Amino acid sequence: MVLVIFEARMKPTKIIYIALGSNKGLKIENLQAAVDAIFVRIGAVKKISKVYATPAMGFKGDDFYNACIAVKTELKPKKVLKELQAIEVALGREKKTTEGYQSREIDLDILLFEDDIIEEKTLSIPHPELHKRKFVLQPLADIAKTVEHPIFKTSVEVLLQECKDDLEIEPVNIWLKNPRKAYTFNAYNYMAIEGNIGAGKTSLANKIAEDFNAKLILERFADNAFLPKFYKEPARYAFTLEMSFLADRYQQISDDLSQLDLFKDFIVSDYDVNKSLIFSKVTLPEDEFRLYRKLFYQVYKDIAKPDLYVYLYQNTERLQANIKKRGRNYEKEIKDDYLEKINSGYLEFLKGQPEMNVKIIDVSDKDFVKNREDYLWLLGEINN
Repeated sequence: MVLVIFEARMKPTKIIYIALGSNKGLKIENLQAAVDAIFVRIGAVKKISKVYATPAMGFKGDDFYNACIAVKTELKPKKVLKELQAIEVALGREKKTTEGYQSREIDLDILLFEDDIIEEKTLSIPHPELHKRKFVLQPLADIAKTVEHPIFKTSVEVLLQECKDDLEIEPVNIWLKNPRKAYTFNAYNYMAIEGNIGAGKTSLANKIAEDFNAKLILERFADNAFLPKFYKEPARYAFTLEMSFLADRYQQISDDLSQLDLFKDFIVSDYDVNKSLIFSKVTLPEDEFRLYRKLFYQVYKDIAKPDLYVYLYQNTERLQANIKKRGRNYEKEIKDDYLEKINSGYLEFLKGQPEMNVKIIDVSDKDFVKNREDYLWLLGEINN
C-alpha cells in the first residue's frame, strides 16, 4: 500500500551510540541525569545497556560506573558534541586541573554516528579508543553487537572478543530508566492525530511512531486526481472528491486496523474517518451532504474508533504559512475562509462527541517539527 506525502519535510535521523561514565558523587544518579538530559536535548533514547563497574584507569580514584545508550537524533555530529559538553557542565563536571585523567561526575563520548567517519581536531568518529576499551565495548555489545565499525568493518561483538584489554569489568545490578517510558501512549490501542490542512498531523504521527514503536497509518491523498480540480472548482468537484475519499479512507482504514503487528505497541494515524463528515459538510450543499451522510454512516458503522483523539489547533495565519512552506501547487488556491470553516467544523464535531477521549491542543506558537523542546511539550500535553 502506498502511503503519502509528509505534511512537513522531516529531517533525516541517525542512530548514534554514546558512552556514559561516572566515578564521582552519586554515580547512578549522575548516569540517569545524563540519560534524561540526552533525551531532552539530543533525541529519543532507543536502547540502554546494563551498568558495569570498572576500576579507574590511568589514575587513582573510585570505580567507574559505565553504560552505553543508542539515541535517534536529527542533530549533526558537532551539535551533538556541543550538547554533550553542555550536559557534562550542567551535571557538575569541572575542567581539568591537572594533566591526564581525573575523577568526574559524568563523562559522555560519541562512540558511533551510524557509519559516519569524521577526523577533525575536536571530533573523531568512531571514537579512536573504542576498540581498545572493554568497559566501552561490553555495554555497547549489549545494545549493538551486530553493528559494524565503519573503519574496521567488524562487528562490535567481534571487537569485544578480540579486545586485549584485561581491565576488570563487573555488571551492576541496577538499571537505568528510559525517559520515554514516562509517556504512556502504549496504554491506547489506537491513537488518531487530527487537525486542519497544514496543522502538522502527519509530521507528529511520524515522530510518535518512530519514537514510541507504533504502527503508522498515514492518509493517502497525493494521487487523488480530483483534489487539484476541487481547489480550482470547488462547486463542480466537491461531491466527486468527497465520495472518492469516502471509498479510499474506508478501504485503507479497514485494511490497516485489521492487520495486527505483533512487534508494535499501538497504532497511530494522521486522520480519523470522521473527517469525511467534517469536510463534506463544508464543501457540499445541504441536499448533497444529507445523502453523503447516509452513505457515510452505512459504510463506517463497524469501523473501530480511536481510543485517543488528538486535535492540533493552529490559527489561520500559521496554517497558511505552513501550506506555503510545503509548496504543493494545488493548495495555492486555499482561502482563509475555507480553513476557518474547516476549523469550526472540527470543533463543532468534537463538542458533540462526549463519549470520545479528545484532547484539543493549540500549537499555533509551536514548531514541534524543528524544535525538540516544542515536541516534548506537545508529548506532555497529549500524555497528561
